[in-house]
Amino acid sequence: MLSGITILDFTMNVPGPYCSMRLADLGATVIKVETLPLGDPQRAQPPLINGTGAGFLALNRNKKSVALNLRAKEGKELAFALARQADVVLESYRPGVMKLLGLDYHSIRHVNPAIVYGAITGYGQRGPLSQAGVHDLNVQAQSGMLANGSERDRPMLPRVPVSDYATGIYAAEQVCAALVQKERQGIGAFLDIAAIDVVASWMGQHAMLIAEGRGREAEKLGQKQLMYGMYETADARFVAFAAVEEKFWVNFCHAVGREDWEALSHLDARSVAELQEEVRALFLTRTQSEWHELGLEVDCCLTAVEEMDTLLDNPFWHGRELLSAQEKGDWADILQVRTTMHGTNERFSPPPALGADTFDVLRERLHMTNRQLRAYEAVGLIGGC
Repeated sequence: MLSGITILDFTMNVPGPYCSMRLADLGATVIKVETLPLGDPQRAQPPLINGTGAGFLALNRNKKSVALNLRAKEGKELAFALARQADVVLESYRPGVMKLLGLDYHSIRHVNPAIVYGAITGYGQRGPLSQAGVHDLNVQAQSGMLANGSERDRPMLPRVPVSDYATGIYAAEQVCAALVQKERQGIGAFLDIAAIDVVASWMGQHAMLIAEGRGREAEKLGQKQLMYGMYETADARFVAFAAVEEKFWVNFCHAVGREDWEALSHLDARSVAELQEEVRALFLTRTQSEWHELGLEVDCCLTAVEEMDTLLDNPFWHGRELLSAQEKGDWADILQVRTTMHGTNERFSPPPALGADTFDVLRERLHMTNRQLRAYEAVGLIGGC
């Protein structure tokens, strides 16, 4: 879908690399520019697989790596020369850093007017927190989402960096929209992509209720109810029960022989503590597998809560062909999870070693000679393997 599009990627950690990987999966050529000597910090962040961070391996397939010394004038010039040929530039530094490097939007736009430039940050290019350090947990906290997922009035530490991945998806969406604009009108765009904007937009219903003076109702959104929650099973595992619509609740009640519960679907669990205990006790009479089978037979939104020891056995993952192995290299046969089923390669190329494509990219795109490349390598301006 994005064949012929070149993306120069200066991003690190999670949101930016997830964005560029999605674009690479769609066929774009992604050139990952990494700063010598260490490159993307995720390369060394545990847990490690064959000496490389699992996070890096999960987010950087189908890319090329060019290692440059961006602290040196010549290294910045090489990066700028690559940017003037690109369709898209992505970066995830704090606001102002790319300007210091001479690689900011206005500098690149001067030589490449149709550039699509995506600046991915936690708090955006402007605002009171724009210069603050930030990671996923801070974004979830500031957006209100962390408190919304609290249990017993205590926020719970999320195990998946939801705002990081959501921001990556949003960034890819914005890039694709800007590329359509570029194709139709011949103009580029500057994209101020802030994680706080993405996650805060999910809190629209809560904000609306609070503004109407109905904060207590906002607090109750998503709270556990009889027909919406997680229940422990006989084998000490859990099932997710989400019979929100009345038809699903009625189907469940018929399936378990409790037609007398049908009219109670609208009641909050806190208001019907005695009945809540009955429902909890019912789920303890069967194993997770038995309840999951019932959920498949009866249309009632009842599924097993997959745990780490069963996750890869999930038939739905396999049915959707979500898993695939690397094509070759140091990480051959290490599983990858697809980002899309449409317009993608059948197999993935592995994440690149630091600077693996430096010589090839600079030869092809900047027409540098082997002699020049070796000279630059000798003084530490570029790295390759």
